[in-house]
Amino acid sequence: MKKLVAEFIGTAWLVLGGCGSAVFAAAFPDLGIGFAGVALAFGLTVVTMAYAIGHISGCHLNPAVSVGLWIGGRFDKKDLLPYIGAQVLGGIAGAGIIYLILSGKDGFDIGGFAANGYGEHSPGGFNMQAALITEIVMTFMFLIIILGATHSKAPKYLAGLAIGLGLTLIHLISIPITNTSVNPARSTSQAIFVGDWALSQLWLFWLAPIIGAILAGLVYKYISPESKK
Repeated sequence: MKKLVAEFIGTAWLVLGGCGSAVFAAAFPDLGIGFAGVALAFGLTVVTMAYAIGHISGCHLNPAVSVGLWIGGRFDKKDLLPYIGAQVLGGIAGAGIIYLILSGKDGFDIGGFAANGYGEHSPGGFNMQAALITEIVMTFMFLIIILGATHSKAPKYLAGLAIGLGLTLIHLISIPITNTSVNPARSTSQAIFVGDWALSQLWLFWLAPIIGAILAGLVYKYISPESKK
């Protein structure tokens, strides 16, 4: 239960810090931090939580990460569904806090609420195929970074920094394409509040990250120093 509470808190912080920075930047463009700032915010949430709860739950904060670590032989299957449940609920809690804050502004309009999308809901107008490829590849690389940085032979105490910087880079690449998911819990949390198109497109932001994570788990298991192949 302590691990699940940690995952709940960590995922809430990821959504509050990352999506919150995007939502408030959009609400106050003159005071906003731009998409590069949003990318950095997402990275900082992971860095801070990696050192805060990494020793408790492993700091997954993401159903795709849990799946990838399981496929890669780093995570127990029996904990998979409870972790995913805690992450989704934590993400919704983080999005709920953003919603409550945003609703305190005169002329409140939820707008896109930092939800992920493709086609007319892609920041750059990218189609479904582009979004699918992007989310698979970005999640694949994210899991390769995680599996490598947390390996027993990797430099100790630097994993959180490497993973956070990796997520920042992923956002710099893919915010214009999908608003960057690589995390089904993050996507679900925002889609619930937006409804309509965000919910209808949510399937892609579960399917693609899970595919990318599974592929990364298989590949890293093969190239890992412990591999017998």
